[in-house]
Amino acid sequence: MQARAQAAGVTLRAPPPEPTTCCGRGCNGCVWDGFYAAADWWMEDAQEALAAAKAGASPEAQRR
Repeated sequence: MQARAQAAGVTLRAPPPEPTTCCGRGCNGCVWDGFYAAADWWMEDAQEALAAAKAGASPEAQRR
């Protein structure tokens, strides 16, 4: 996704960092659950930015 954005001239915010505190016990509310949710949101945001660049508008302009 970063390479596609760079090729399109779009600057993306950094993706969420992978967690480093997982205990590996399959906890309810594991840090990985939060990571995957944040990564999904980041991916959606990145796809919107790329679509806006392709359409010739900024993502903020499309949201209005």
